[in-house]
Amino acid sequence: MPSVRMTSLVKIHRVGRQVVRAADGVSLEAPQGQILTLLGPSGCGKSTTLRCVAGLERPDDGEILFGDRVVFSRARRVFVPPEGRNVGMVFQSYAIWPHLTVFENVAYPMDVRGVPRRRIQERVAAALDLVGLGALADRPAPYLSGGQQQRVALARALVYEPEVLLLDEPLSNLDAKVREQVREDLRGLQRRLGITTIYVTHDQLEALSLSDVIAVMQAGRIVEVGTPQALYARPTTRFTAAFLGEISFLSGAVAGREGGMLTIMTPSGPLRCRDAHAVPDGTPVVAGARPEHVTLTPDRPAGAASVFEGTVASALYEGGRVKYRVGMDGLTVLAYGAPRFAPGDRVHVAVDPDQVIVLPDLAGPATRPMAPGSPAGPPPPAPPTPG
Repeated sequence: MPSVRMTSLVKIHRVGRQVVRAADGVSLEAPQGQILTLLGPSGCGKSTTLRCVAGLERPDDGEILFGDRVVFSRARRVFVPPEGRNVGMVFQSYAIWPHLTVFENVAYPMDVRGVPRRRIQERVAAALDLVGLGALADRPAPYLSGGQQQRVALARALVYEPEVLLLDEPLSNLDAKVREQVREDLRGLQRRLGITTIYVTHDQLEALSLSDVIAVMQAGRIVEVGTPQALYARPTTRFTAAFLGEISFLSGAVAGREGGMLTIMTPSGPLRCRDAHAVPDGTPVVAGARPEHVTLTPDRPAGAASVFEGTVASALYEGGRVKYRVGMDGLTVLAYGAPRFAPGDRVHVAVDPDQVIVLPDLAGPATRPMAPGSPAGPPPPAPPTPG
């Protein structure tokens, strides 16, 4: 299976006099045999980028290579149409034909290619077994559940053994429980096949659980690229930190370092964290804390590096945990915990110093309060070099 490499990819949409750069200089690589996820909000250009890879959109500039094979290059005047790229694609709508059976839906791509009937029988049976639908080959499409329809669409994408698999929001129409199961099955199937896959989603949980590499997109550009673990724990932009999960931000300035710990002065008091940041004293920064790294106690905990005081604003029961919003000095901090506190309770807020995310404050003074999880801020930086 080849890697997929995009270099300076540009796709412009024109609606009347409006010009939208849906893909604005995208440079990115989907490693051979791995899952690359394009993650970002609606309208950020991730589906357009995927359609360019599929050949369903003709880019305005840049190059796309499958391994060493050029499938698009404006400079070299190359455009390989979709049928020449050997890609399998699953759309958000699944595009299951209701007048056909499961077998007939999966066989369709091979029928239009003129594949001999015996070969179709073999390949369709193998594809349906691969997705766990071998026993449903003769079932009419209208009698399938949403999860079964998704598996039919996946089998149809795989039946002619594509080099690259492209998935555009394939789980968004499923309910939460089915989505979780299909997500696990999809990841296991991709590992077994070793097929290079590009996956599009706006769901951060899908991206974190499925991906080998995540590319975060905003306004047609790549904001940041990395492994799920690296982007969640140590993002380099506020947009990525906020988009990949719930987080609270405190603005401040670096006030010094001692004993391997960095001190950040915030409007709520000093915040101490691991000194893994080459930031000079006095530099305005934003400190991010994810709710699983924030602990609430009725009394001041002994030995904690950073403790603030606040009032519980809300307590939302979520089954295995309660999500608290705690107000302190004009800020709201999120924390997960046991069902222990009620709105109005005074609490102490301790932040794990090893898990604090320190980012440059590019948006203004160090004392400005910030709402939790807000992705607002300056325009995204220039696209980084993939890898």
